Amino acid sequence: MRTSRRIILALMLGATPVAVPGFAFDGAPANQDSALPVVSQPAASAAQALNAQALNAQALKKAVPVAATTTTVTVAPSLNSLQYAAEGGHPVAQWKLGRMYADGDGVTQDDVRAFEYFSRIANAHAEDSPSAPQAAIVANAFVALGRYYLNGIPNSKIKPDTERAREMFSYAASYFGNADAQYDLARLYLKTPDASRDDFRYGARWLGLAAQKGQHQAQAMLGQMLFNGDRLPRQAARGLMWLTLARDNAAPDEAWIKESYNRAIAKASDDDRAMALQMLEHWVQGRRD
Repeated sequence: MRTSRRIILALMLGATPVAVPGFAFDGAPANQDSALPVVSQPAASAAQALNAQALNAQALKKAVPVAATTTTVTVAPSLNSLQYAAEGGHPVAQWKLGRMYADGDGVTQDDVRAFEYFSRIANAHAEDSPSAPQAAIVANAFVALGRYYLNGIPNSKIKPDTERAREMFSYAASYFGNADAQYDLARLYLKTPDASRDDFRYGARWLGLAAQKGQHQAQAMLGQMLFNGDRLPRQAARGLMWLTLARDNAAPDEAWIKESYNRAIAKASDDDRAMALQMLEHWVQGRRD
């Protein structure tokens, strides 16, 4: 993480304004051995989801179909070795090719092909230990699949399916402890129009876990909620701390994070800034190797 004394000084001087809500989180670690709750009905509540039968790895494989047809594609010679390794079942090669097709990096962009490679990883490695060398790749494959299910792939059999997306995110978030999955899962719970109190509670928990792990988008969202008192007791200083951390790690195209920080710092009182500074110092010290 790039967080340093630079952002603390910026906060102290009141540089670059931004606003966002705040909310307190106790930072309790997730149980990575917990089973994945299945949500079979679109209207099912979070409480029902947590009480549903656990989704086992075999069932999960059925939930992640490999593309029905594998079209022969002419591949540049420079990709031959990568494809050979992918066909041999190497998850790193499969992940690389999946990202290449998803991003159009060196190949013609093809989300269906990308989905297929990510599906191969999920199908073959769902039961891998969370401490296995390839665990991060497997978790990221589930996240990629979840995002495809969330939005669907135009002109394909992959249609938007929020509940299937939730299953993918839930597995990566609970079994592998993946911070991106925890953030995506939190957003599903928190942004549901008819979210129940349990939905919000689960969403806030996943959001807090992701933020504690340094997921900057989760930090920004949590910071907004805390600073603004959005469905949470207002904690301006803590919200400002999370927003500052998120701003320091935001990508150039994530203007919403920087704007949120700017609004918050402009509205924050001197006491809020001073307390946020203390929290930032504690965070930075705790994160030092």
